[in-house]
Amino acid sequence: MTNTAYQKALELLHRVATPNGFLASAENTTNYQRVWARDGVICGLAAMASGDNFLIETFKNTLTTLAQHQHALGTIPSNVALSNTANEVSYGGLAGRVDAVTWFIIGICQYGLQKEDADFVAKYSSHIEKGLTLLESWEFNNKHLIYVPLSGNWADEYITDGYVLYDQLLRIWALKSYNHFAKSEKITEKIKSITTQIETNFFPNTAGEKYHERAYNDMIFQSFAPCSFSPAGYKTQFDAFANALLVLLNIGSSKQHEDILNYSKSIAENTTLGLLPAFWPPIFQDDDDWNLLKNNCKYHFRNYPYEFHNGGSWPMVNGFWGLAMLAKEKSEQTAHLLEKINQANAINGFSFYENFNTKTQEPNGVAYCAWSAAATILVHQSLQTNFKLFF
Repeated sequence: MTNTAYQKALELLHRVATPNGFLASAENTTNYQRVWARDGVICGLAAMASGDNFLIETFKNTLTTLAQHQHALGTIPSNVALSNTANEVSYGGLAGRVDAVTWFIIGICQYGLQKEDADFVAKYSSHIEKGLTLLESWEFNNKHLIYVPLSGNWADEYITDGYVLYDQLLRIWALKSYNHFAKSEKITEKIKSITTQIETNFFPNTAGEKYHERAYNDMIFQSFAPCSFSPAGYKTQFDAFANALLVLLNIGSSKQHEDILNYSKSIAENTTLGLLPAFWPPIFQDDDDWNLLKNNCKYHFRNYPYEFHNGGSWPMVNGFWGLAMLAKEKSEQTAHLLEKINQANAINGFSFYENFNTKTQEPNGVAYCAWSAAATILVHQSLQTNFKLFF
């Protein structure tokens, strides 16, 4: 199964590879037949892991497309549709996408790191610097954490807003990746400042001035970091992607990392798919956040309990959880997770669905989703060839 799943994943990335970059899906669904920032970079990281020169060139083309359509203010497109008649560039739907900027910077620098091509990073240094300046302006209060609007990142129909942990961590990853080349003391200090604010506001029993002292004191912390907080208080759901990034970026103590991984493992073991839901627990109709959830959709509601962002299971997210476990030398657990990712991707003849109902195992979202394939490639190559991203 492992080798077959890996080959099928490679085949799908080849199917979505175009001269302008990776498409989000091979399925003929309009919005997915575009070059996306986050999807394209995650597929690109998998391309680097695979060592496939054609896919690596497609990654390079993805980054070029995004750079060519950067807004004058520094915003990176959420997605780009290119054609012979007209180009369509989107910087977001109901709100702009904050994580497009950070994924772009991560992509440029990870490409440069893996290919040992500092000139490629230098070529786009002005794009990176403009993006970093924009991120700093999005702090608003100049206290080191960016403020993210509702619908402002990959979980674009979920309830997270304000100081969203996932976005703070992507920014640190972007800064660390760029500083490998820039070697700037200013960036080094900025990374330290952001890290301190994350530990001060997202971890229990920490010293330092809190953003929201009253909400922090009322917060009942669990064995993971909460997903976000805002002037309205904390959102306490477990964000699998964010907590995986905490471990990968080595923020927090070894005990905190172990607690996060143990908590993640306990959730996955009690699901029918054996996968970790993107956010947990689900929000139900009688919960306070239900109205916020049900109204945050542009076309039609998808966040039923156990589905989509509301407790649904995504192979892509599990790919990063696998990398986090492997970073802590849990190779057997990682291999077991890879088997579960491959089993999910193999449903309906390797349809590589976007996500699954965690309770029923029913597939949701778009089929032939490229970053579901990327999860298999990243974890497989990290296990088999010791491939490592720079964190």
